[in-house]
Amino acid sequence: MIHPDFDCELSEEERAVRDMVHRFAEEVMRPIGRRLDRLSAEEVIAPGSELWDVHRKWDELGIRSLAADPSAIPPEQLARMTCIIGEELGWGDAGLAVSLGAGDFPSMMAQVSQKPELIAAFPPGMLGCWAITEPDHGGDITEYVKPDAFTRLGKPNCVAKREGDFYVIRGQKAAWVSNGPVARAAALYTSLDDGGNGPDGFGVLLVDLSLAGVTHGKPLEKLGQRSLPQGEVFFDEVRVPLSHLVIAAADYPVGADLTLCMANSNMGAVFVGCARASYEMALEYARQRVQGGTPIINHQAIKLKLFEMFRKIEAARSLNRRVWLYNAKYNSFFGAQPGYLPGLHYAIASKVTSTQTAYEVATEALQVFGGNGLSYEYPVEKQLRDARASLIEDGTTEVLSLFAAERL
Repeated sequence: MIHPDFDCELSEEERAVRDMVHRFAEEVMRPIGRRLDRLSAEEVIAPGSELWDVHRKWDELGIRSLAADPSAIPPEQLARMTCIIGEELGWGDAGLAVSLGAGDFPSMMAQVSQKPELIAAFPPGMLGCWAITEPDHGGDITEYVKPDAFTRLGKPNCVAKREGDFYVIRGQKAAWVSNGPVARAAALYTSLDDGGNGPDGFGVLLVDLSLAGVTHGKPLEKLGQRSLPQGEVFFDEVRVPLSHLVIAAADYPVGADLTLCMANSNMGAVFVGCARASYEMALEYARQRVQGGTPIINHQAIKLKLFEMFRKIEAARSLNRRVWLYNAKYNSFFGAQPGYLPGLHYAIASKVTSTQTAYEVATEALQVFGGNGLSYEYPVEKQLRDARASLIEDGTTEVLSLFAAERL
């Protein structure tokens, strides 16, 4: 852990949570993540896979239920806890960290709805997914908050049409849905057809993925974050009660802001941790590897690389924590006053900064390892692959940056 005493503002309880999650990341996530990385995507989600050990042991820690109920502790304390936890999970394994975070999405949305029947139907520990991305609409999804979007962008790939007391869902979500191949529940961000004349708005439905008509696609084979199962989800005449609508079309622009704020802030925390892991691997290796008759950490070129890594990580970490604390005052997920909006452009700045930092630090860390960095024997090459994925994940750096620029 990098200079843990630099976290001088943490309470004893926050330090205890940080240390507990760090042990979980070190003893469970990191070794299992490395082994899952060498398996096929199908093997990762197989019944006997160690992926399920990670989720089971995470449930046993009791933190998942805390994250799913934002009202359990004061907003600012929850914000501090959340960014600390996300950073430690990202330090352990970025792909597994994203899987754990996405898994909480439906239960968190059920809590936000304050509907007892949804809270009971989508409890913490019911593995979920955030089903938003579509085959023909990746970055376009953020545009569906605008009045002309359906004319300009065309029909979405997933439509929920109101029929009597139900929404009937038809279509699909793209292969990049995190936990898509294995999730039991979905927070489904979908177009809505409330008038029978075609989709005219967007909303969020909570969907039990064991319902008739739901099909999971095959898990995707990909470059990085191979411990994170991602795949399509198909909906063929899936009937969901109207009560499962947690964000209606009229509220969707605000709901989308809140969701993107939470998602980008979480990604910011996770990839600060990912960057930290790469830096620590390089630091340890530089102390051990001898060239020119001395450990390479004594060479000026290596010293400069290590300090640049350290500097970038601390800057990204400080921004992420500031964003979490700022939005704790305004974000309704944390019980703030109605009518306030979160600082989405700040959250995006944190995600972009942290993911770019993770990639740059992993690149330089691999360079410190030299030829050994290219070998599967050393974990730093996995760090580079995992970090590279983050520049596209949950919105590319370019699309998110332009979206945030409109808020300046």
